[in-house]
Amino acid sequence: MRPLDQYIRQQLDDHASDIGDVLKADVMAISSPIIPGLEIRVRDAVERCSSHKKALAIVVETNGGIVEVVERMVDTIRHYYPEVIFVIPNRAMSAGTLFVMSGDRILMNFFSCLGPIDPQIAKDDKLVPALSYLNQFERLNKKSQEGSLTAAEYALLTKLDLGELYQFEQARALTKELLVKWLSQYKFKNWCQTETNKTPVTENMKKKRAEKIAETLSRNDHWHSHGRGINMRTLIDELEVQIEDYSTINGLGQLIKEYYELLHDYMHREEIKSFVHTKESFF
Repeated sequence: MRPLDQYIRQQLDDHASDIGDVLKADVMAISSPIIPGLEIRVRDAVERCSSHKKALAIVVETNGGIVEVVERMVDTIRHYYPEVIFVIPNRAMSAGTLFVMSGDRILMNFFSCLGPIDPQIAKDDKLVPALSYLNQFERLNKKSQEGSLTAAEYALLTKLDLGELYQFEQARALTKELLVKWLSQYKFKNWCQTETNKTPVTENMKKKRAEKIAETLSRNDHWHSHGRGINMRTLIDELEVQIEDYSTINGLGQLIKEYYELLHDYMHREEIKSFVHTKESFF
């Protein structure tokens, strides 16, 4: 290992330790597209954590990816940690948003953003957003039923693969199902009474709230773009998701900024596209 690499890795380890001290948690950074193979590196990184404190803080940066990979990562992490804290210094989009919604706590600041939960499917060696295909099919199908389909639109409709459309529908259903399950089980676990009327919160109330959030996050007609960022204030005010501003927590804002920028610069310099870091491992 080059001396510079060794120095940078030591700095990253030190920053992770400082963040862990504030949050009373082990710390893992994931900067990567969510694609098959990432869940294996996450498993290996978690297994190498020496302390295995009660909580794991995950500093995450991703544009999204495959829902099934998210599910395996969540199952693996929850095997070791009863509490999971997600920290978003920049963005966690699409399947990354689903990943974040599996946490007990979500920490963001004014610059952080999540995104619509539009699952991505591997097609022609690249990831494509499933909802874009489904919305287009549903639009053309409606026009066909109304008798207003043009010849050009008919040609497009006949080219759509029904098997792929079914796969897209299942990805959408799985995404919503997992979001409702994880929000109800983890994020809402300490939601015991309503804020206004102090009414006891039932499991059905938790599920209904989670379903509303899932429905809103999956509405392309609301967000208009697969890559649109949803900031902390919108998540709190519009979706009623409890988010903590990490810039108000005991110097945590500066620690996260330094850690994220050092990790980002190192990845850029070394042309690394996917990275998992804990104090015990670099993958």
